[in-house]
Formats: sequence, C-alpha cells, structure tokens
Amino acid sequence: MSQRDAYEQKLRAKLDEWQAEIERLRARARSAEADARLKQEQEEEADRLEQKREEMRERLNRLRDSSDDAWDDIKDGAERAWSSVSDAFNKARSRFK
Repeated sequence: MSQRDAYEQKLRAKLDEWQAEIERLRARARSAEADARLKQEQEEEADRLEQKREEMRERLNRLRDSSDDAWDDIKDGAERAWSSVSDAFNKARSRFK
C-alpha cells in the first residue's frame, strides 16, 4: 500500500468516526426533545389531575355540609367523581412509569 493510499484510508476512517459522533449527537438531541415533550405531557397531566382532585375536594365539602335529605344524592355524585379521579390517576401512573 502506498503512502497516499494509507493516508486516504486514515482520512476516511476519521471521517467515518466523525459521522458516528454526529449521529450520536443528533440522537442525544432527539432524546432531549423527547424528554422535554414527555416532561411537558407529565406537567399537563399533573395539572389535569390537580383540577380533578380539587373538584373532588369540593364535592367532599358539599357532602360534609349537606342536609340529611340531600346527602344520598350528593354521595352518589361524589362516588362517581371519585371513580373518575381514581381512573385518571391510574391511567397517568401507568403512562408515566
């Protein structure tokens, strides 16, 4: 192998090495973007869950403050709301494990 061929081979190897590094950097950038999107989704989901939790707290206050006559109706609504909030928490928990 001539000196020229050896030098060209060395340069090609270096170019290939740089290409691999560029691809690793791009992969890290895509991963960071995905992490940022995931974090945003988690924040939005946490906000939705916080809102549902607040609604449930308000229902609990109404239940506590209700008359005996209205208690059964409010209790039924609270149980449906509790089920909805519980489902939302379970879905969020499984999505973001």
